Amino acid sequence: MSTDAEQAHSPHDTPPPRPAHPPRPAPERPSAPPSRAANAPGFTPDPETPVLGVRAKAPFSRGTAEASGTRVPPQPSTPPRPSVPPRTGGPFANGGPSANGGPGARRRPPSRTAAAAASLVLGLGLLGGAAAGSWLGDAPGAQPSTADTYAHARSAWHSIPVDDLFPRTLRGKGEGPGGADRVWTRIAVAPDSSCGGGFDPLLAKALAPVGCKRLVRATYTDATSTSVTTVGVLITTSGPTGMRALQQRFVTEKLDERTDLMPRTYAAKGTAAAGFGDDQRASWRIRILTDAPAVIYTVTGFADGREVTDPQSAGEATQRGATSAPAQSGLGNDARGIADAIESGFRRALATFTETTS
Repeated sequence: MSTDAEQAHSPHDTPPPRPAHPPRPAPERPSAPPSRAANAPGFTPDPETPVLGVRAKAPFSRGTAEASGTRVPPQPSTPPRPSVPPRTGGPFANGGPSANGGPGARRRPPSRTAAAAASLVLGLGLLGGAAAGSWLGDAPGAQPSTADTYAHARSAWHSIPVDDLFPRTLRGKGEGPGGADRVWTRIAVAPDSSCGGGFDPLLAKALAPVGCKRLVRATYTDATSTSVTTVGVLITTSGPTGMRALQQRFVTEKLDERTDLMPRTYAAKGTAAAGFGDDQRASWRIRILTDAPAVIYTVTGFADGREVTDPQSAGEATQRGATSAPAQSGLGNDARGIADAIESGFRRALATFTETTS
């Protein structure tokens, strides 16, 4: 006969062992069609189905999955992206230079690079054109163009006061022999004229390519009235190209040193230059300007009318050691000093005339 204890331990009605902790009640799931096991091959988790206690979100980023320690099965619907080998062999390796010059920056397509370069060149061209336009245009303070200078010079000869073009007194500091100071005084001014009679025939032929619009002349004497100098300004009809060509020819062929290409004198009656003729010419200088349509020249001689048999150009007569009569008497210095002074005065007068007429 069994007791109550024996009935409780009967093998046919023995209850399972009691766990140490009560089991967690399973959450209620909505009715749904049965799904495959989570560990079955090709299993695709349902976004709404809990996986390992974490509710899946579509899609997981790789960094997020690794940080959470959750293993995400491969997604068969999205094929893996093939790896791209790094670029090598040039300044744009590994994706090209970055914004600060390092690797990894995105390489700009050639078409965009070419377009950017073209835009830069075009922009620089526009800026350069604007700058040139303001320099050559009528903007305040703009420098006159060469064409303007030439045009003004051709009309300036009859508008510039004679005292500005041929000052009454010229001072040459250190222009005399040995660096002595010189002073020259104007004694005559010739009426403006054509170039006929102003030059020897060969010199007139050499100057013919630049033409002759007008010729103005004056004669000076030194402080002791022992030397006389005629200075002339020839206004040409040529443009810059013709003036540069003439200047180059004079330099190359040394035409300004030939005694058969001397300018002629202006012998004003009743002055110290009354006897100043062709035979009295001792030294001379010819200057071909290229920034204005002008030729400036001088020719010197003795005031007493003596004949000179060995004339010498101012360039040769002012060289150290020259022993000719023009060199020892300082006539070469007079020709050079007066030519330089008149050229400087002509440029100043031309600049003033240009400013007042612009």
